[in-house]
Parts: sequence; structure tokens; C-alpha cells
Amino acid sequence: MAYATSIADAWRRLAGYVDKVLRGANPGDLPVQQPTKFELVINLKTAKALGITLPQTLLDRADEVIE
Repeated sequence: MAYATSIADAWRRLAGYVDKVLRGANPGDLPVQQPTKFELVINLKTAKALGITLPQTLLDRADEVIE
């Protein structure tokens, strides 16, 4: 199971930073941004191999379930 920032969202935000720098903004003046989108990924195959039963509500909330 992993709960982490969305890589795709991070790349989109990076593109915004690059655009601002290429338009002449000083990189030191740009604000530091915190991640806003997180993803929950559950490896159900590994959970079953370890004998772990996960509640259906948790599986429903996951962004990706690896079977």
C-alpha cells in the first residue's frame, strides 16, 4: 500500500514553474508549493500473499488497486 503525491500532478505544476521562469520570473521569487493531490495505491496480490484482508471501503477509496 502506498499513499503519496501524484506524479502527474507534480509534472503539471513543474510546467507552470518553467513557464514563469521562461517568461522572466526570478526562480528565487517563486513560492514553494505543497502537493495538493495524493494517490492511494493498494497491491491486493501482495496483501493476499501476506494473509492480510483489507476492508472493501478502503479498496473503494483507493485510486488504483493492483490485483
